[in-house]
Amino acid sequence: MQKRETTTCCIAGGGPAGVMLGYLLARAGVSVTVLEKHKDFFRDFRGDTIHPSTLELMRELGLLEEFLKVPHQEVRSIGGLYGDFAFTVADFSHLPVQCRFIALMPQWDFLNFLTDHSKQFTTFHLRMEHEAVGLLEESGAIKGVRVKTPEGEIEIEADLVIGCDGRHSNVRDSGHFEVINFGVPVDVLWFRISRKPDDSYQALGRIDYGQMLILINRGDYFQAGLIIRKGAFDLVRNAGLPAFRSQLLSVAPFLSERVEEIQHWDQIKLLSVQINRLRKWHKPGLLCLGDAAHAMSPAGGVGINFAVQDAVAAANILTQALRERRVTDDLLAQVQQRREFPVRVVQSAQARIHNVSLNFLGTPKKAKAPWQLRAFTRIPGIRRLLARGVGLGIRPEHIHSPIEKSIVRAMM
Repeated sequence: MQKRETTTCCIAGGGPAGVMLGYLLARAGVSVTVLEKHKDFFRDFRGDTIHPSTLELMRELGLLEEFLKVPHQEVRSIGGLYGDFAFTVADFSHLPVQCRFIALMPQWDFLNFLTDHSKQFTTFHLRMEHEAVGLLEESGAIKGVRVKTPEGEIEIEADLVIGCDGRHSNVRDSGHFEVINFGVPVDVLWFRISRKPDDSYQALGRIDYGQMLILINRGDYFQAGLIIRKGAFDLVRNAGLPAFRSQLLSVAPFLSERVEEIQHWDQIKLLSVQINRLRKWHKPGLLCLGDAAHAMSPAGGVGINFAVQDAVAAANILTQALRERRVTDDLLAQVQQRREFPVRVVQSAQARIHNVSLNFLGTPKKAKAPWQLRAFTRIPGIRRLLARGVGLGIRPEHIHSPIEKSIVRAMM
């Protein structure tokens, strides 16, 4: 007989949305089980930008001071270099929050921090190496999940299943949701290259000689991303590593001999950029959040922060109903209604950014910044406006979900 467990809320996926939502629900006394298919959170080249909106949530939770002790870098403005024209597009120093910067922190550190705090609650259950592979359905409603574990398949019954298992979501596929895809004309090749203390550094990127390169300061190395045309990775690879290294030097000559650190193609990871969202995020007993509901592109580094915002909105709307075990489809619809507008606006902006980026690619000559860019960066207040859009987002969420007093006393 197949093993069966029960919980109030089962969250498939231990990423930012799943772990934050698990923390908030457990904090409120809801029995929650978070499923993570890997044995740990260590995955490289994931979203590592913790924006001021997320840092503000950590402050509201009383976790900020401890969180900022986790090693990280702080970015207080973002800009770039277009040919020889240096520009700043966002200055976070005027934001109306305590942390006026983006924290660059490996995602595994962020997830380990949250799960360590979540484990203080007796209602929080994290299951590593547990992958949701199907749904349990009864009378047209989802009643739980089928889970693959190292010991075999089990079933977990739940009042509510929440799919937070990313852009390749098993929950989304099993629920037969309609996905709206938006064509993206570019991909990103991610890799590491060493950084020297005296290196100049622009977080947004460098554009020159038909190349666009992102360089993110990670202390002793750069997390680097070379923008290429969609589907062009085979062409880049067939040209060989010497040609790839020459591409890097054309746009970032200061890297000089360091490009020789790239000796194998397995040091380079292809990120196939996607922008999509579900037409409807929910069905009776089932809700999708984060990348499972809306895959964001890396433009602006907003993905992790949108996932966290989704989790906070869901906790604000659903916690009381979960405590009373009376979650309705109308409440699930309220979560989508709350979060869909910010997703639509940002995805539209990302699509425009990617279409414009095609103008930068493939012209093998010295780049000259267009007058439009020069004029745009001189508009009064534009850096503050863009900093607010990137750093805080549209309709930022705040913590309104309750705390279970008995759990708080147990922790003191």
